[in-house]
Amino acid sequence: MAETATVGEMIAGFLEASGATTAFGVISIHNMPILDAIGRRNRIRFVPSRTEAGAVNMADAHARVAGRIGVAFSSTGTAAGNTCGALVEALTAGTPVVHITGQIECAWLDRNAGFIHEARDQLAMLRAVCKAAFRVAAPEDALGTLREAVRVAMTPPMGPVSVEIPIDVQGARIAVPADLGPAPVATPAPDPRALDALADALANARRPLLWLGGGARGAADAAARLVALGFGVVTSVQGRGIVPESDPRSLGAFNLTPASERLYAGADAMVVAGSRLRGNETLKYTLKLPAPLFRIDIDPTQEHKPYPSARFVVADAATALAGLADRLAGRLRPDPSFADDIAAAQRESDQALRRALGPYAGLLAALEAHWPARALWVRDVTISNSTWGNRLPALADPRQGVHALGGGIGQGVPMAIGAALARQDAKTVVLVGDGGLGVSLGELGTLVESAADVLAIVMNDRGYGVIRNIQDAQYGGRHYFTDVRAPDLRLFAEAIGLPFRRVADAAGFAPAIADALARRGPAMIEIDMNSVGPFAESFAGPPVRKAG
Repeated sequence: MAETATVGEMIAGFLEASGATTAFGVISIHNMPILDAIGRRNRIRFVPSRTEAGAVNMADAHARVAGRIGVAFSSTGTAAGNTCGALVEALTAGTPVVHITGQIECAWLDRNAGFIHEARDQLAMLRAVCKAAFRVAAPEDALGTLREAVRVAMTPPMGPVSVEIPIDVQGARIAVPADLGPAPVATPAPDPRALDALADALANARRPLLWLGGGARGAADAAARLVALGFGVVTSVQGRGIVPESDPRSLGAFNLTPASERLYAGADAMVVAGSRLRGNETLKYTLKLPAPLFRIDIDPTQEHKPYPSARFVVADAATALAGLADRLAGRLRPDPSFADDIAAAQRESDQALRRALGPYAGLLAALEAHWPARALWVRDVTISNSTWGNRLPALADPRQGVHALGGGIGQGVPMAIGAALARQDAKTVVLVGDGGLGVSLGELGTLVESAADVLAIVMNDRGYGVIRNIQDAQYGGRHYFTDVRAPDLRLFAEAIGLPFRRVADAAGFAPAIADALARRGPAMIEIDMNSVGPFAESFAGPPVRKAG
């Protein structure tokens, strides 16, 4: 006879069998049976976040770094609604997050009776921000529904999946099967004829480039083989580190500089793998990329979005690039000067960036001088990330970098917590502005409570600096609604037991960074930007092609 247990306990066992080691969330009356089981079994670490959005951000970053599912819990109704922005971020980034939300008792579902925590058409809300969303209708459906949720989340193109589980279902007893393992995940194989044709089209290229996006993060070995054959590399911000950025044949994420554009003009082919060629990285799709332009993507609808493809291969990037490397071995005769031209373009782009930073070039230099091996680099949306954090310090591994790909502020600190707990052998550094920090200020308490090895660098200009710059450039310098009152961060840090240091001049960058990176555990450095001074060049949002 099969062992019996509550559905909540069976779900805990299923998550363990699926490889989950950490979960994040806010406990509630509508998820207690599952979280009680997780606590009693004590095989998954549960991190109590301060907000449901923070929990999903933590699970998102944890999954990006660990390379397996992220798990987040919320209650139903308002709490499930609070997850939506963070689920949009996970969907944008293609992160396999499983969001488990409670639901009211089955007898009152969808009756609009004013039941506590009830939300009208919650499943439709979650479907709008996820790859998929499911409801567990009965206790015997729980395991199959969770298996399908994990399978869908992990199937390329990956993404977040929400599962509603009514509270009476969670507490029901059920016969538990011996096998709680997840369902297999199938990766579609590329059409060999399509790869043959792509290899034939590239065989005579002498200056071929690879553009690698986030969908190619599992393709590091295949990309390295193509680089060894003579390809140069440029990446989206999400594709950083697939080829180590120290490699002289890589532009890194310098994908939108004058030097890069000149290199594109001299290239005779480009293969784009796992990238949407997003508007903010292509001058709103006016960037002239090399021709012929070839695309590899798991999603067949992307063939001519936003650039037309000379050839399109429907496949997972790792599989397709490995097959392409097999077919091109011994056939390419690259231009001997191509590698030197790539290195020169990267060097020119790097130097121009550092000149634009003014005094903050010293902050970047201090980070580079003391950067710990394998450190994780997490970034919120702030001027400093948009100007330099999205490109430097150099990354050597695609799972080193985590950033708010969808462009929403306030996700950096919770992402840093999730990332740090996925790689506890490495220091995590998060770059965040004071405006973004205000959105998730409470998660600093989670940071201290979790004892995650995170250094938070807060770039404090007392407001929304990038919006001020846009107002200067486009709205006659009228600064409306950009001043944000924030607490004294020193007092706040002291109140929650977070080691803190404030830097008010460029001379203080190096000692503060050196000391903080040498210590383990959570810490914060506040950069007083109004005291340090302005950047040498103002940043006023993503670049666009100038008329004329």
